[in-house]
Amino acid sequence: MYNSSRSSRVCGFGPKKMRKVCAIRPGAHSPAIILIMNIMKECLYMKAFMDKDFLLETPTAQHLYHDYSAKLPIIDYHCHIPPQEIYENRRFENIAQVWLGGHQVLADGSDYYFGDHYKWRAMRTNGVDERFCTGKDTTDWEKFEKWAETVPYTFRNPLYHWTHLELKTAFGIDKILNPHTAREIYDECNEKLKQPEYSARGMMRRYHVEVVCTTDDPIDSLEYHIKTRESGFEIKMLPTWRPDKAMAVEVPADFRAYVEKLAEVSDVAISCFDDMVAALRKRHDFFAKQGCKLSDHGIEEFYAEDYTGAEVKAIFNKVYGGTGLTKEEILKFKSAMLVVFGEMDWEKGWTQQFHYGAIRNNNSKMFKLLGPDTGFDSIGEFTTAKAMAKFLDRLNSNGKLTKTILYNLNPCANEVIATMLGNFQDGTVAGKIQFGSGWWFLDQKDGMEKQMNALSVLGLLSRFVGMLTDSRSFLSYPRHEYFRRTLCNLVGRDVENGEIPVSEMERVNQMIEDISYNNAKNFFKF
Repeated sequence: MYNSSRSSRVCGFGPKKMRKVCAIRPGAHSPAIILIMNIMKECLYMKAFMDKDFLLETPTAQHLYHDYSAKLPIIDYHCHIPPQEIYENRRFENIAQVWLGGHQVLADGSDYYFGDHYKWRAMRTNGVDERFCTGKDTTDWEKFEKWAETVPYTFRNPLYHWTHLELKTAFGIDKILNPHTAREIYDECNEKLKQPEYSARGMMRRYHVEVVCTTDDPIDSLEYHIKTRESGFEIKMLPTWRPDKAMAVEVPADFRAYVEKLAEVSDVAISCFDDMVAALRKRHDFFAKQGCKLSDHGIEEFYAEDYTGAEVKAIFNKVYGGTGLTKEEILKFKSAMLVVFGEMDWEKGWTQQFHYGAIRNNNSKMFKLLGPDTGFDSIGEFTTAKAMAKFLDRLNSNGKLTKTILYNLNPCANEVIATMLGNFQDGTVAGKIQFGSGWWFLDQKDGMEKQMNALSVLGLLSRFVGMLTDSRSFLSYPRHEYFRRTLCNLVGRDVENGEIPVSEMERVNQMIEDISYNNAKNFFKF
């Protein structure tokens, strides 16, 4: 469909002039003129960047998105947004603080680096000095300027789409971010950020967020969850149980320090393995009282070594006493802890989530300087299918396998996960074992399409619980829109290709609504 703004923007001609030129008889002109005329004709029909039908290639896809998916609320059941910022309804001074983050000083005076490590990775790759990513001696404008310089180099990287989708949906800005527009966009965003509706809570309202689940350690006080609920904030902010540190026994001193903190917050004296489990169970109960319905585990791979109770108790005593463990002992302890956590979740009817396959902190030099989650992680290679099956089977054989979501980071495991689901579906809950949406490096168009295609072919896409942000930013909610557009495009294409009957459009419409919102609502029972 012709669009005057799109043609003039792309070709530099208005629509009347373009039609006039294109109507000239080609035979009367040179080959060069003919070439120019053909290019101009193409411009008449070139799709505008990120228009209302962005990523929607067919009329059916457009119908599914605009009429059934777009207006549904967001259930963000996994993210890393700081609960304190929601409670305090943080106001941001400028767009760089929202988008890029950087250096912060904690209450104890220590340095902390928190922000969008996706952007930091791209900036480093583009030759931007580290001080413009995480530096202490650079202004927010200087950091934003360097990001704007990097954006034109991100064509075909999801960052290009996310950047402009966030500008458009949050600030109403259709301009393309580049060095020429950087100052104008920076100032416009900053003016809007002064308005009350652009606070942390305001942005959650803007994106129609209904529920947000944070990521919280068992030793966390959850004080900001409690205060936020008591404040009357209408959007549910619920904790998620993330007990990874309770099974991190690689460094005895770190493990001991963590267990001592656990003992303090739980008011349980810990001197043996059973004591630690009792303390964790007490914290698990506390999380449940605060509305927690999910756990989440960020693991390299699944652990399913055989072990005895006596072995695990002896391993605890050894590492708690300060002695390093063998590789076999580490695997046995982690295997036992995964089972303990799985049983706790089953007892309460929670959903357990497993994000696996990342290798973290690969750059030891930068890890020492900046700490974790600063952009130095990557996809790992693990042969984990048998261990995953054994772990799930262990819980299932004891009648203690709760609802489970599996997220792989290496796309080569898509079909592995998709087939694993069917092994442990038991008819008690639709989609009891879920294939989680494309995660981290895979939460983009190509990764999401591959994940959904594998699930479609080898499972039931209709029962999929859909998208989550996994984000540290209040501007990341458009990732749900990005996902929904991708979903509608996939299904719409099948309808128009004759692979799904038009006579079943009522069911197709319902399927889109379910994956976008209803399935998560019913599955988690928020």
